Amino acid sequence: MSSRRKFLQTSLLSSITILLNKRGFASGIELNESVKGNPIVISTWDAGLDANKAAWKVLNGGGRALDAVEEGVKVTEASRSCCVGLNANPDRDGFVTLDASIMDESFNCGSVAFLERIKHPISVARRVMEKTPHVMLVGSGAQQFAMAEGFQLEEQKLSPDAQDAYDKWLKKSEYKPVINIENQKGHGPFAPTQFENGEWNHDTIGMVAMDANGNLSGSCTTSGMAFKMRGRVGDSPIIGSGLFVDNEVGACTATGQGEDVIRISGSHTVVELMRQGLSPEQACKKAIERIVRIKKEKAKEIQVAFIALNKKGEVGAYAIQKGFSYAIRNKSNEKLIPGKSWFVS
Repeated sequence: MSSRRKFLQTSLLSSITILLNKRGFASGIELNESVKGNPIVISTWDAGLDANKAAWKVLNGGGRALDAVEEGVKVTEASRSCCVGLNANPDRDGFVTLDASIMDESFNCGSVAFLERIKHPISVARRVMEKTPHVMLVGSGAQQFAMAEGFQLEEQKLSPDAQDAYDKWLKKSEYKPVINIENQKGHGPFAPTQFENGEWNHDTIGMVAMDANGNLSGSCTTSGMAFKMRGRVGDSPIIGSGLFVDNEVGACTATGQGEDVIRISGSHTVVELMRQGLSPEQACKKAIERIVRIKKEKAKEIQVAFIALNKKGEVGAYAIQKGFSYAIRNKSNEKLIPGKSWFVS
């Protein structure tokens, strides 16, 4: 009887140990040793290649993922990009309004929305995270806070390319986005010909990274839809929609039509699917499938894409339409990767 009792106790303890180990692996609590000292950053679209260079300087020097994702997207905010920063496309009243969010490894997060005349909304979002008890500030309140923090008001004037596009749009005053125009030949994020037909597709740069200590962070910044209604805000500044980070599991950011990302709390959904054991690509695909199921036939008219990075350093992406790509940078790779899509033709 004594030996039988001892056998049962040993078996029970062994079962508990196995269960705990499985839970630790599934949640990402135990960091794979191969990940330590091997930072990585991924970001949306071909603009991500230059953004990743700035992020990599931070990561390769042993810096925090949080610093990397801020510095990375600042490159795009300061560029001639038509979809991010003050040189971007205006709303239908002719004003550029910016949205951004940032999140670190400890669930600290900050965002700004409907922000005008500030060059780097991502940095204002970080100040909101670090210096206020709030997560989001919007409009004139966000601008007032930015000025109090030392950010300068920029001239309220459209870039030449944006002004040309706006003038052409005013002739018809209709919103008619072109899917994936960001990646079409001769129509990259920095190309003046982006506006030649007065058509424009909204977009974003989103970035997620893991530093040498295995900590995750993410950022997301945009000017939103071109010629949008005054006051429109998409998914980018909404934690859980345009961006979400759980340091035990992974991180995700979104790009594309924000309204449909919001409908499913897209980035949070992807992270939760990774928590269940799905790979980053599988999790992104499941989230896209959910949007397609909701939109039905109208899914053919929109683009949404997700990129994700899990705690093991694995990456993945998935889009509704073909043509989406994402940039990756680590010790062995610096390249643009075509994302898989629901519609393949």
